[in-house]
Amino acid sequence: MSEDTYPVRNARAGAPRLAVLKALGDNTRYAIYLELARSARPLATAEIAETLDLHPNTVRPHLERMREVGLLDVETDARGNVGRPQHRYSLAADAPTLGLEPATFPVLSRMLVRLAATAGLGTGEAVEAGREQGGLDALNAQVPAASNGRRCLHALVARLDALGFDPAVADDDGQATVAFTRCPFRELAERHPDVVCGLHRGLVEGFVDAVGGARVDAFHPLVDRAPCQVELELSQS
Repeated sequence: MSEDTYPVRNARAGAPRLAVLKALGDNTRYAIYLELARSARPLATAEIAETLDLHPNTVRPHLERMREVGLLDVETDARGNVGRPQHRYSLAADAPTLGLEPATFPVLSRMLVRLAATAGLGTGEAVEAGREQGGLDALNAQVPAASNGRRCLHALVARLDALGFDPAVADDDGQATVAFTRCPFRELAERHPDVVCGLHRGLVEGFVDAVGGARVDAFHPLVDRAPCQVELELSQS
């Protein structure tokens, strides 16, 4: 098997194998599928079109075709949009990942979270681990030290977006609330909120502290708010 050939495994039971192979056999659909496989969050038609330098009207029927054969899931997002709701696409849970996401990662995540809970590790330990990772994320991403809160806010939102949290921001007079409209760890967070939400909180706090220009006032995990969110105080300097 060549390095450009990927096995089609775990296709949805209701979708004929031949239909899945034909859907991915088209070069444009394959390119779209790769973008969705690489993305940590669902993507809108316009986002996919912009990335691939295609017209949205070209992308739309390809997305619909892949949805019909069970490769994609679609969700409707009506937040703050004028006109008809926006559709966002992601790979179906049992669609082939084309080797971009090793199947061991979700299994390993579940085992590690269960191990932490069994060992009695709670919010405090999770926050500290998250803070360390958040600081490293800011360093590895080479985010420059922010001279004001707005730059810190933009850097934080970009990082959370890359992680798949699909953040939405409300910013007013030195205060900002970032809501996480999608939790990529929702299943684990609902079962072990102390550990998973603690890691998330620490990640945000560590990132903000490393970048500077803002301070975390409050973090509301999934058990308190849906969606979970963080409140920031932004420096005006």
